[in-house]
Amino acid sequence: MKHILVALDLSKMDESLIRYASFMAKTFPLEKVFFVHNIKKYELSELFSEQLKDIDLDKVVGDELNEKVEALFEAEMNWEVLISEDPYTESLINYIVNKFDIDVVLLGNKSSLKSTGTVSGKLLRLLKCDLLAVPKNAETAMKEIWVGTDFSQRSKKALRTAQTLQHIVSAKLTAAHVFNVPIHFSPYLTTDSMASKIERHVTDKCTRFIQNLEHPEGIRQRIIPGREPGIANSLITHAQRAGADLLVVTDKGNNPFSNLLIGSVTEDLFNQISDIPLWIAK
Repeated sequence: MKHILVALDLSKMDESLIRYASFMAKTFPLEKVFFVHNIKKYELSELFSEQLKDIDLDKVVGDELNEKVEALFEAEMNWEVLISEDPYTESLINYIVNKFDIDVVLLGNKSSLKSTGTVSGKLLRLLKCDLLAVPKNAETAMKEIWVGTDFSQRSKKALRTAQTLQHIVSAKLTAAHVFNVPIHFSPYLTTDSMASKIERHVTDKCTRFIQNLEHPEGIRQRIIPGREPGIANSLITHAQRAGADLLVVTDKGNNPFSNLLIGSVTEDLFNQISDIPLWIAK
């Protein structure tokens, strides 16, 4: 991890993102941090065109963000503010990611602010690098890391990412799996009997899954019944109760009882109101 990109939008989230980027720059051996803001001039009403015609918006916004980063970014690290005018923020971020070999993109988790944010879930599908959704006033710590796993090959990527972070910050690491009981069998089998059998099955599978990793030591496992709230809600609720300060998932998954697929669990996690930063390993 050498380069990270921080997506700013002149909202309340910017301060939280800059502070979290500063924490990451102090913690990990980064080389450079890019702070990016996209000015959508086409959204400005024609009513204001007269007032804005003599104003260099790029310079005004750039000066404001440079001052904000200068004040809040405390790490001794190279950083740069990039200002652009593009009708599609997602395509702009994707371009910068590819141009500067970005490893992780930091986004504001706007769910906690009841806002849709400047970038959408399209980035989950578009970007080839990891994403880190940071909630407002996120704790700048990585002492307790949880990984959502479905025992697929893809979820090994999430665990490898978490293990890399764990090695650097000496965090505790938990591999968590949420299982659901298939309701379409309920007329023939009782829910309780199915739940206990599935729980034993996934517990054994989780144990084997962890043992087959290159470095299984230090990874705890947690099996969680899904039930009504849904997989994403259950995972976040139990992670918060355990004091997790980072949740890592992969962008896709493969399991008959809990799929971590873009558009389902991962996107649900991305849109949940949560105090835990969400790291999506692509």
